[in-house]
Amino acid sequence: MLRFGHGLTVLGVAAICPRERRDPRVQSNDPQTDLGNRRRRILFRATHRGTYENDILIGNFVRNRLAAFSEVDLDALEEVMELPDAMLADWLTGRQPIPADVDTPMLRAIRRAAEDGEGQPGNGA
Repeated sequence: MLRFGHGLTVLGVAAICPRERRDPRVQSNDPQTDLGNRRRRILFRATHRGTYENDILIGNFVRNRLAAFSEVDLDALEEVMELPDAMLADWLTGRQPIPADVDTPMLRAIRRAAEDGEGQPGNGA
C-alpha cells in the first residue's frame, strides 16, 4: 500500500492495472452480451452525433426504441447513422425531402418520430 502526503492511498499497481486485461474489441462468446454492448455503442453514437439537433432527433428516437430493436433493425439504424449530420438534420426536420437513394423505412421512422414531437429536448425516455 502506498500513501501520499495529500491523503491519497493506493493499494498498489495491481489495483490500478490488473494483470488480466480484457480487450474491449474482442467479442465474448455470449451473443446476449455482444448484443447488449452493441446497443450501448449505438445509444452513445445516437446521442453524441456532433450536432445538438441530431443528438436530440436521433437520440430520443433510439432511446425510446432500442430495447425492442432486432439485429436487423440495429443494422438499419447504423446505416442511417453513417449519413452526414447536416443532411440528416435537413431530412429529419423536413427542410429537405429524403432522396430516393437513402430513403429507408428506418430513416422515415425517425423522421415521423421527429414530426410527432419526439425530437424535442426533454421528450426522451
